Amino acid sequence: MFKFPDHAPFSKEQRQSLESLLSATDAAQRAWLSGFLAGMSPAGAAASAVVSAGKLTVLYGTESGNSEALAARAVKDAKKRGFQAVMKNMSEIEPASLAAVGNLLVIVSTWGDGEPPETAVGFYKTLMSEEIALTGLRYSVCALGDTSYEKFCQTGKDIDARLEALGGKRVADRRDCDVDYEDAFSEWLGLALTALAPAGGAIATAAVAEVAAGGVEYGKKNPFPSPLNERVMLNGEGSSKETIHLEFALDGSGLSYEPGDALAVVPVNAPDVVAAVLAAAKLKGDEEIETKVSGRKLLADALREDFDITALSRSVLTKLAEATGSDALKALLADDAKEKLKEYNYGREIVDAISDFAPSGLSADALAGLFRKLPPRLYSIASSPLAHPGEVHLTVAAVRYQSHGRSRKGVCSTYLADLAKPGAEVPIFVQPNKNFRLPADDAAPVIMVGPGTGVAPFRAFVEHRAATGASGKNWLFMGDQKYLFDFLYQLEWQEHLQSGALSRLDVAFSRDQPEKIYVQQKMLEQSAELYAWLEKGAYFYVCGDATRMAADVHEALISIVEKHGGKSREAAEAYVEDLKKSKRYQRDVY
Repeated sequence: MFKFPDHAPFSKEQRQSLESLLSATDAAQRAWLSGFLAGMSPAGAAASAVVSAGKLTVLYGTESGNSEALAARAVKDAKKRGFQAVMKNMSEIEPASLAAVGNLLVIVSTWGDGEPPETAVGFYKTLMSEEIALTGLRYSVCALGDTSYEKFCQTGKDIDARLEALGGKRVADRRDCDVDYEDAFSEWLGLALTALAPAGGAIATAAVAEVAAGGVEYGKKNPFPSPLNERVMLNGEGSSKETIHLEFALDGSGLSYEPGDALAVVPVNAPDVVAAVLAAAKLKGDEEIETKVSGRKLLADALREDFDITALSRSVLTKLAEATGSDALKALLADDAKEKLKEYNYGREIVDAISDFAPSGLSADALAGLFRKLPPRLYSIASSPLAHPGEVHLTVAAVRYQSHGRSRKGVCSTYLADLAKPGAEVPIFVQPNKNFRLPADDAAPVIMVGPGTGVAPFRAFVEHRAATGASGKNWLFMGDQKYLFDFLYQLEWQEHLQSGALSRLDVAFSRDQPEKIYVQQKMLEQSAELYAWLEKGAYFYVCGDATRMAADVHEALISIVEKHGGKSREAAEAYVEDLKKSKRYQRDVY
């Protein structure tokens, strides 16, 4: 019950009326009223720079850190507009608490096959399953995704619909952002903050002094042209794999990183891929087109430097159908042909669709209109800044395969393997990953599971713990196909074992025996000791393939806890979930 003090400048009847009215309002409504009344006061104009627009929570769910970075930007902009803004990770909040939030902005990415980010799984499941009254909530959602995936921005779409179903009021339309999200995000944020602002214009932008830093600032908007110091093949002759170790110089960049972070590489498309697209479109490449970033440009140069010319998606096919009028393509895009569309897209690229549905070719502008901006690729950093000052290292598997009668290759992995020669400059920037961090306690044990290139961040972890003199034990599970050819960083691991920086190493080489052996089987073989480490406070990390490996490792972990903890399946799952909540179980999977 809201209660005015006796000395308040109101009559008894006025106090009773106001107390009754205010007791029926929530925090957001009282904050709005405060701002409205302040704006009406004689000093309102002078005080407007410090009047609050009310409390605002910016809730984010992130896998690679993009949503978190955007949430920080949203909070900064909101504070300039007078909001009392805070940001919250979905892992730090229960959906039921949204009932008291009032104003909410949600920024969330979609990962894998329409799934929420790792740290947002618990929040998402609870929100989708529990009945929560959110009638006082005013909200807007910004969804991050990738149009090359079928369930584009699905997590954001689900949360947006669920908040409305629970009684929330959507004040600005959800914005679904592709990998090139800067413009879309900025526009959404401006509209959402304006919609959340109190009526009557009771807020004004606070004056904020912006101090320009000297020199050039490198980052996502301005990648650093880093000299490639070294490129080394890690697989032995006779291997069916092509894994390369790369070392980039950071001197003069101002960039810094921590173990667990990712490095973004901005690639260019290979000449043969550009030539194939031009041939399919019946174009020469010397035609001029208009691009958003570079202005007027030769088509061939734009295809090489600016556009994603490989990833096939419904969005690309829709644009192609508009450009060609193809009845066959329109039929493939029909609502009742989703399975046929999925089957067609599998293993094909944009060049195939142009050949199939635009046999007479395309104009230069129509071709350019199909593409989105060429996105950077993220790779887990494979070095510690303490072990390699002024450098950052990567472990990259070159992707090459055959599909539908054509040779295919990964855009960035083969750019690094074929085109980026030592001494050349490669555009890079650091993508922080706060959800994949070494324990703050140097004495805590660490268990790492990283087959194939998933071993990359664990090279950084072991180097870093050795450099800091951390006393905690380190246990690595790793593997690949063949011991003789594919034992990545073998000599380094042996040196770490000799020095004590690495306490245990268990390896699984799947093709060295008739039956395939994987890292999860090695975990089960050592299950008693692994559980003992967990009971002593060990942190458990997984990096690598999300499709099968990460799920298999997760299942093995539950089985180990169930067996050696003497727990039911349900209790073992709860134990593992508690490891996640306490940040003792972290994954960097893709």
